[in-house]
Parts: sequence; C-alpha cells; structure tokens
Amino acid sequence: MKVSDCPTTQVEVRIAAGPADVWAWLVDVDLPARFSTEFQGGGWVPGCEPGLGARFTGRNAHPVAGEWETVSTITGYEPGRLFAWAVNDVTDPAASWRFELVPDGDGTILRQWARIGPGPSNLTAIIGSMPEHEDEIVAMRLGELQANMQKTVEGIKALAESGVPAV
Repeated sequence: MKVSDCPTTQVEVRIAAGPADVWAWLVDVDLPARFSTEFQGGGWVPGCEPGLGARFTGRNAHPVAGEWETVSTITGYEPGRLFAWAVNDVTDPAASWRFELVPDGDGTILRQWARIGPGPSNLTAIIGSMPEHEDEIVAMRLGELQANMQKTVEGIKALAESGVPAV
C-alpha cells in the first residue's frame, strides 16, 4: 500500500440521538482532542466560522513525527449531514477527512472517514527516509488513524447521548 494510492479508513457508530443533536458536536473542531492521542486541539482561523471554505488550525503530536500544526479548509458542509475538510492544500491535501450523519430510525449513524494523501505530509517525509518500508508504514499509519477515529466517534456518541447540549 502506497501513499500514492490515497488509502482510506473509516469507522462508524450508532448514536441514540437525532442528526441535529449529533451535528452540534461535530462543528466544534477542538472536540476530537478530548479523545485522540494525536490531535491536541484546534480552532477556527480568526474571522472564520463553520461553513464551506472556512479554515481552522489543528495541533498534533506523534512519538515519531513530533509536533506540528496544520490549516484545514472545509470542503463539505451540509448541516445535519456532512462535515468534510482538506488538510493544508485543498487541491493536493496531505489528508482529507469527513464526518457523515445518516438518520437511522430514532438515532443516527455517525461515520468518520479519512484519506491519506495525495499531498506531502510528515508521513511522506518519514517514508522518504525508508522507502523500502512504505507498505508497512502506511498500514501502521492507517491503524493509528482508525484507532483515534474510533475513540472520537465513541466519545461523540457518549456526549450526544448524555443529554448535555453542545456548547
């Protein structure tokens, strides 16, 4: 598996709350920091608020890659249904992410999806130093992303089902 293949991973969870209640948690771009071991926090770029084309910063830390900050741009924004963004360059993103909400009876299926590449990132720099191990490095990275994504959707589930309103 190569970065040039733009590999993806996805997780999902069913939440006993309607899409509007879940949506309120998704537009807090800092929220995943409560659950992720890598994402350290983020916030809207001054003057931006949730919406198509808006930008936000994210701070990350990884034992191998160190610490770094990114700027992401909202590429999909449909309240109650879709929240998607591209990391760094919109036309050649380091990664692309999205949350999807699907009504399911009296609840909601929350899906989180991520794609690595095709643009440059810390991962491509690491692979550049060990190109013979690209397949293993990409597989390991997808596993790390998936584990943090699972923690995030389960955390959002707990918050949405708690009855406490999103701030």
